[in-house]
Amino acid sequence: MPQQRRHLLSLTAVTDEELFRLVERASGYAAASAAGDPYPKPLTGRVIGTYFKKTSTRTRTAFSAAALRLGADVIAYGPADLQENTGETTEDTGRVLSRMLDGFVVRTAGPDREIAAYAAQDRMAVVNAMSEGEHPTQALADLTTVQRLAGRVDGARVLYVGEGNNSAIALALALTRFKDTALTVVTPPGYGLPEETRKLAAGYARASGSAFACTHDLAEAPAADFVYTTRWQTTGTSKADPHWRDVFEPYRVDEALMSRHPGARFLHDLPAHRGEEVAAAVLDGPASVAFDQAENKMHSAAAVLEWCVAG
Repeated sequence: MPQQRRHLLSLTAVTDEELFRLVERASGYAAASAAGDPYPKPLTGRVIGTYFKKTSTRTRTAFSAAALRLGADVIAYGPADLQENTGETTEDTGRVLSRMLDGFVVRTAGPDREIAAYAAQDRMAVVNAMSEGEHPTQALADLTTVQRLAGRVDGARVLYVGEGNNSAIALALALTRFKDTALTVVTPPGYGLPEETRKLAAGYARASGSAFACTHDLAEAPAADFVYTTRWQTTGTSKADPHWRDVFEPYRVDEALMSRHPGARFLHDLPAHRGEEVAAAVLDGPASVAFDQAENKMHSAAAVLEWCVAG
């Protein structure tokens, strides 16, 4: 009987211990890479498929490069490549691919159920590389970056500014599970985290002895070690309000905002639009670790693939 694989569809389905181990493993890969050491080859002889229905620079490259460095072969699919376009069901597609692939990394930017449908089989690991509701592997890269810079995630104070999008959702579902952390999410009115995410994150924070707060007022934000934003227009989405940019203007991360958090590092999941969600002087300045964060997507992808496929 083929070995059953692990899926990573949502961080809510990952135990605290598994989450901590994934971040620790990704940090280990990052440290080894910085020292010039190659990845081990636990995926030698395995085949990983990547399927990106929406544009991707970092996530697609991160998973492809990580799979190759771990010893796997990679088959890449674009939005026009599979027979789903001619009416085959997602479930049938997943069943067929599971007979040939060991892992399947999928970005849809659509409903979470689309990626879950590929996972309705027990042969092939499925990784959510971004759905409408969550970007779990982004949060792993974020926390890997925090750990690399601070030496640990426990105790980290993070201020997130911007839309309560899938990256913010994943961050809230991950950071709050580490001890003594503080996450403040500041969003424009009408663009906050979903209620279910707020409830889950608040519960995680209570259990870990951490602080979690959502507000629309930047003046209420406490001191932070990391200031994090994402672009205002999330991949695959649009906003009904034609004047939404006016609503977001006060939430730009600029030098004035960073000066209120002395010593804080700046995080961004990229791509960035300088002059919109972040000032160029911040993104390109000495406090920015956004490009280290981008590199850490590869190291966290390696941790995920090893965990999902090799066990």
